Amino acid sequence: MKNMTCGLFTLVTAVFSVAVPCSAFLFSAGLTMADEPLPVLYQDDFEGGADRWSPTDDSKWKITAEDGDHVYHLLGKSDYAPPHRSPHSISLLKNLSVSDFVITAKVKTLQSSRAHRDMCLFFGYQDPSHFYYVHLGEKTDPHANQIFIVNNAPRVKISEQVNSGTPWKDDTWHTVKLVRNVDDGLIEVYFDDMSSPQMVAHDQTFQWGQIGLGSFDDFGMWNDLEVRGRKAVRDSDQ
Repeated sequence: MKNMTCGLFTLVTAVFSVAVPCSAFLFSAGLTMADEPLPVLYQDDFEGGADRWSPTDDSKWKITAEDGDHVYHLLGKSDYAPPHRSPHSISLLKNLSVSDFVITAKVKTLQSSRAHRDMCLFFGYQDPSHFYYVHLGEKTDPHANQIFIVNNAPRVKISEQVNSGTPWKDDTWHTVKLVRNVDDGLIEVYFDDMSSPQMVAHDQTFQWGQIGLGSFDDFGMWNDLEVRGRKAVRDSDQ
């Protein structure tokens, strides 16, 4: 694995925990998700605030009341310059790294309609130069509405299957689901229709990491996040 460093991990199961070298974990921690549902690792409706989240720019995120609910509100492009061409607005979930997972969330764009209006999901996040993200763009092209990898270089699309664009509706909450299986590198993205993926990729470069919410440079809201998966605990997560 190029351009990566990592230390000791703890593989967590329902029965035991055992310290293993990073390399052993990265190449052997797969789970056949069809066997049984993955356990719930985290849920957030943002009613208690956003203390578990770490944004690239604190001033661009806040908790907002909407229709008697509370949501995680992104207020536009963050004042953050990534080391390589990739999104500016990222808020990472603290103290949780995962391998296999299923993430579901509610998302709303507040951006006016344009080809690249977007919201993004981040996963396999190792550091600012090594991660994946899903760009839910309104129109598909090589730089929008794709699954991307950032691997110590500007983002590169790895999508094998995409739709013509994410069907955003103004002032509307949508449901997004992101599926990851490290054994075969599967990545699937669902949007409103939970029976058919809108994007599909296979990649095994990063087999663990943090997850995050955000956008390349737009406005939007997130709510009702659920993470099912298998933990990979780093020293910084403890």
